[in-house]
Amino acid sequence: MFHLLDIIGTLFFAISGVLTGLSKKLDAFGVFVIAFVTALGGGTLRDILIGKTPVGWMIDTHYIYIVVLGVCISLLFRKKLDRLRISLFLFDTIGLGIFTIIGIEKGILKNLDPMICIALGTMTASFGGVIRDILCNEIPVLFRKEIYATICIAGGCLYFFLKQFHLNQDLLYLLTSSFIITLRLLAVYYKWSLPQLYKE
Repeated sequence: MFHLLDIIGTLFFAISGVLTGLSKKLDAFGVFVIAFVTALGGGTLRDILIGKTPVGWMIDTHYIYIVVLGVCISLLFRKKLDRLRISLFLFDTIGLGIFTIIGIEKGILKNLDPMICIALGTMTASFGGVIRDILCNEIPVLFRKEIYATICIAGGCLYFFLKQFHLNQDLLYLLTSSFIITLRLLAVYYKWSLPQLYKE
């Protein structure tokens, strides 16, 4: 299940990157670069911080093929993804839920403190999007009014809470990722946000 979630998360984040690149009218190479950094940027930063080098996609080139697959799927079904903003949001949200779990598990394998594991999960899930938005000349979603990283943190806390009940690992993954995805959908629908520290 862990490996399957990793593949799905990489694919969905790659598609999210392609949709962003297409919306910015980038050329084929530009679209691939945005897909690549969106899918693998957060995991690359995480691996560097925990001392896992060469980083994951350099050791296992299947990740690169998954990104290429995401690019191909996006281009083939581009006309069907007519509601670009909704498609981008959904793929980004699913990737967010899955990659939070991936980052947490990587921290657990290194025997790190739960708080650090949650930070790694948040980083894995959100920093690919940060790099994507910066390259596309956008203010990263992470730093906008909309709740984003906070949802990853909440999901990480739920993960360690449920872990105390010795649930089946696959069930634990599904419950936590579903919680993150659902919470993000609700946050956007109801326009939940953190308090702003400036006056209009």
